[in-house]
Amino acid sequence: MHNSLLNWSKWALISVYLVIFAGSVVRMTGSGMGCPDWPKCFGYLIPPTEREQLDWKTNNFYEEGNVIILDNTLQVATKNFQSGEQINMKNWEQYTKHDYTTFNTTHTWVEFINRLLGAIAGLVVLGLFVRSFWWIRRNPILPILAFLAVLGMGVQAWLGKTVVDSNLLPSKISLHMIMALIIVGLLLLIRVKSHASGLQKNPSKVLFRLILFSFVLTLIQFALGIDVRQYIDLQIETFGYNLPSQWLQNPEKSFYIHRSLSLVVVIVNFWIYLRVQKERLAKKYIHIIIACIFSEIALGIAMYYVNFPWGTQPLHLIIAALLFSVQLYWLLRIKIKTQ
Repeated sequence: MHNSLLNWSKWALISVYLVIFAGSVVRMTGSGMGCPDWPKCFGYLIPPTEREQLDWKTNNFYEEGNVIILDNTLQVATKNFQSGEQINMKNWEQYTKHDYTTFNTTHTWVEFINRLLGAIAGLVVLGLFVRSFWWIRRNPILPILAFLAVLGMGVQAWLGKTVVDSNLLPSKISLHMIMALIIVGLLLLIRVKSHASGLQKNPSKVLFRLILFSFVLTLIQFALGIDVRQYIDLQIETFGYNLPSQWLQNPEKSFYIHRSLSLVVVIVNFWIYLRVQKERLAKKYIHIIIACIFSEIALGIAMYYVNFPWGTQPLHLIIAALLFSVQLYWLLRIKIKTQ
């Protein structure tokens, strides 16, 4: 067992989950465009705290890339210069990737913290990759998997840029989330490959197939959930964040399938629980899975019937990601023992 890699993968998973949670808070608070450019925020490493900081000023030093808001447009400094008594537009060019020019301190700092956590997660995953080289001869798959995780973080950063450039296009946000799950999957695989053995006792083939079927159901639910979220995003554009009662007034078919399929998920996992008991296996995985499922159902009920209470959306997402992780980790550990 490679204990140091297990520790690195643990911290990498925690950091990625923090980014997933922060991203869901960004969406819940409508802070996605709090920083309208990327990777900096209004052209600064540390974002402004007041709207006045983005006004043009006389006798002020501007660095290339700094942003001001002028006549409802974002203007970007084309070079380093000292401003004079009057603005010289030759020193500025309009930001054309989108026309979002609103400054909100809370939104800006929520989005900035999300990006900061993403940068920290990237460094942790990079550290995992570097540490994996200690086992390149004994277990060469580990540095390969770690490299793919680093590559995934790079793709994730690029997807974050496309989300901002598109002014929060729902499909871009969905790709951003899917990439996060792929990274989680790679990190879980690194953890499994770092173990010297699998589970102490394997489930039967019937139980293994049930667990696999349950995982497939989770993936289907994730896909349906993404479609529902995209619909809600469009409703938010129409009604705004202050009218959550309207977000699911006339949902699409994917919502009803998503809701109905949750009953199938409960039945399958209750069946798994009974099989685990019958085969006298450790119950820790199925206990976590069932807790996640019922938490998801409770949060779904709250969002639909109580008009999206504060915090339910990010919790719904983070618990869904946890469910995905526990099921995948369980399957991967079973697979090691049965090879």
